[in-house]
Amino acid sequence: MKRFAFASLIAAGLMIAGLNAQEVKARQENQQDRIAQGVQSGQLTAGETANLEHKEARLNREVRQDRRANGGNLTNKEKVQVNHQQNKLSRQIYRKKHNGRTQ
Repeated sequence: MKRFAFASLIAAGLMIAGLNAQEVKARQENQQDRIAQGVQSGQLTAGETANLEHKEARLNREVRQDRRANGGNLTNKEKVQVNHQQNKLSRQIYRKKHNGRTQ
């Protein structure tokens, strides 16, 4: 049982560490598209859009700085952190699009 738990932990770590530059960029673009769709459909107000855009820009800036500091790559720890931040931003986009406020 202990070996199974350890193997599961290693597999989860490898999956998270497998987050590469392409996936980070694809996710950034997907979230940007979701924000744009919310603006177009009227689900996001101007204030909500500005807030989400600001958070997205801050995350993008952080990723660029981390890559610059590490020769163009993200460390495994940074990949986990970026994934967590993108998950959080994704939840915020969903909540703001579905909170009943419209333009």
